[in-house]
Amino acid sequence: MAIPAQRRLTSGSPYPLGAASDGLGVNFAVFSANATRIELCLFDDRGRKELCRLTLPECTDEVWHGYLPDAQPGLVYGYRAHGPYDPRNGHRFNPHKLLLDPYARRLTGAPRWSDVLFGYRMQHAKADLSMDRRDSALAMPKAIVIDDYFDWGRNVPPGTPWRDTVLYEVHLRGATMQRDDLRPPLRGTASALADPRFIDHLHRVGVTAVELMPVHAFLQDRFLVERGLRNYWGYSTLSFFAPEPAYVPQGGPNELKQAVRRLHAAGIEVILDVVYNHTCEGNELGPTLSWRGLDNASYYRLIPGDERHYINDTGCGNTVNISHPRVLQMVMDSLRYWASAYQVDGFRFDLGVTLGREGTGFDPGSGFFDAILQDPELARLKLISEPWDVGPDGYQLGQHPPGFAEWNDRFRDGVRRYWRGDDGMVGELAARLAGSRDLFDRRHRRPWATINYAASHDGFTLRDVVAYSGSHNEANGEDGNDGHGENFSANWGNEGPGGGQDVETLRALAQHAMLATVLLADGTPMLLAGDEFGNSQEGNNNAYCQDTPISWLDWSQAADDPGAALTHYVGRLTSLRKAHCSLRTARYDDVDNEIAPGIAALSWFAENGQPMDTATWEDAGRHCLAMRRASTSDDADEVDVTLMLLNAGDAPAVFTLAPPALAWTLELDSSATQRPPQPVDGDTLEIAAHSLALLAARTAGNRS
Repeated sequence: MAIPAQRRLTSGSPYPLGAASDGLGVNFAVFSANATRIELCLFDDRGRKELCRLTLPECTDEVWHGYLPDAQPGLVYGYRAHGPYDPRNGHRFNPHKLLLDPYARRLTGAPRWSDVLFGYRMQHAKADLSMDRRDSALAMPKAIVIDDYFDWGRNVPPGTPWRDTVLYEVHLRGATMQRDDLRPPLRGTASALADPRFIDHLHRVGVTAVELMPVHAFLQDRFLVERGLRNYWGYSTLSFFAPEPAYVPQGGPNELKQAVRRLHAAGIEVILDVVYNHTCEGNELGPTLSWRGLDNASYYRLIPGDERHYINDTGCGNTVNISHPRVLQMVMDSLRYWASAYQVDGFRFDLGVTLGREGTGFDPGSGFFDAILQDPELARLKLISEPWDVGPDGYQLGQHPPGFAEWNDRFRDGVRRYWRGDDGMVGELAARLAGSRDLFDRRHRRPWATINYAASHDGFTLRDVVAYSGSHNEANGEDGNDGHGENFSANWGNEGPGGGQDVETLRALAQHAMLATVLLADGTPMLLAGDEFGNSQEGNNNAYCQDTPISWLDWSQAADDPGAALTHYVGRLTSLRKAHCSLRTARYDDVDNEIAPGIAALSWFAENGQPMDTATWEDAGRHCLAMRRASTSDDADEVDVTLMLLNAGDAPAVFTLAPPALAWTLELDSSATQRPPQPVDGDTLEIAAHSLALLAARTAGNRS
């Protein structure tokens, strides 16, 4: 893109923030409350040569701005910010460091690691207190002015109700890196994510929404690069508005938009995992790439009285200062941008508790939550929080405001422990099966607010939950000191692959039972990509730095049994969930409501068919449970009734079916996944060890 011959900025406008093209020129606007001057730096098309520096001529309400006539999309630029270099008081201005526009929509690439990226002299006796005067431009990515137009045609977001949603957490790159049926240049890209064969797989499994791990541009952390590793997960944000360049190598941002459009056409929603709680700049010893150099004291939460150092509620070195109105505006602008320019269907907020922190700690009525819930565009989307961080009182499961769903790690741990055979878990499992009403039944929230899962990216895959008793993170190079210490896993007789047919049989039983528990419980189920065909990470429970086959989905497992059979089984589970409204409870009504004669909305029974009493609930050696649910079907004249029989013991258990007698059909036996539905003969049923069964019936409802 040629630089305009007349390199002079007019005053322009403080709104919108970022670089906005109007066809006749480009307006530049960037926030900094404490800068004394900001320069716009223009580069050649490759971002290699700095052609000129132009001082932004105006500052309105702490927004520096200028308009460059005749400039067009494709212009490559960055900023330099002048002001005090005074780390003790929170200021780290250094005009020798090129800065990325926080509102950049597209990047030229990634940073190239060098000491010049740091704003301080690394050899100085007091580290970051002495300014480094070397120019960082050659090592820095630059922003590219873009035209955001994209032809969405007749795109209509699927709008799947929460009650019918089945989530599929997946890594954009890892999903297709080992797809031998794709050309190598397409593997690991947004285009591959929308490949018809991948979409067909999602349909077979019954997925309604993909939850993509971070697609915002992110940093390859230096300590990983020096160890020959890579930041794979992407929780180290470099830009809140630009997609990761490696994910869109063919067509830039439009490549990701095209993927969203194709997924929508297939009825699949797209939810983005977003990281607004911290940035890639780390603590006081981190690089100066964007926000730190533009206005460190505004963008980050600093320790009062010791502003050289950062509040670190995230465990990642810094905490974004969401309480500042301009910083909150940046986050809101980013969310609205992805909701409009990319038409995504929702967001999963990494360390959501950090975002809800005010001066007194976590507040479900914080400015962040209020801003989203009053926004007419964002409030209608699917909003999911990771309800914890590492700061004070950082565990806030169930405490988020109505409108938000939350990852439920108590469901994960309860399911793993119950099916592992731990004592005293029947009551905990029952609470999770019933939509975790002890955590979420407040403020008129609905059961969909609990995101139920047995495995996620953060920890073991489901296959590894049944194959390893401890983590095996040697490839991470951290001497096994990383990752979760307690996985609530079991190897069932042999650590890792192998162990013989008996071991594999036990593992399969546990996998089948846990998958059924996730998909048949009240709440919103979430699958970790690959769990539907037994994908393993070789026992690595913290594969954040494994951009290798350890993390990539191994699709060869999905092609043949047992992977293919497991995929079919998961499809059966999601079909059952869809077919029976009693498996998708819509609200936390009174469980004792009699839906049909002798049948309450929710009932619990022991193996003998008798209702669970206090002594039975408190029996620590109990490993069996029966759960009956009833709900009015779409046909108001009938009630849908399901009965789930669970046996986590080491021996078969005979269940007596609780009255009243119904014409039960055995819809599912997790120990015999190929068995078709069949009528139940008699009033007893034997359930194999480490297994569950689902029975279904229809009956007339109570008439008012």
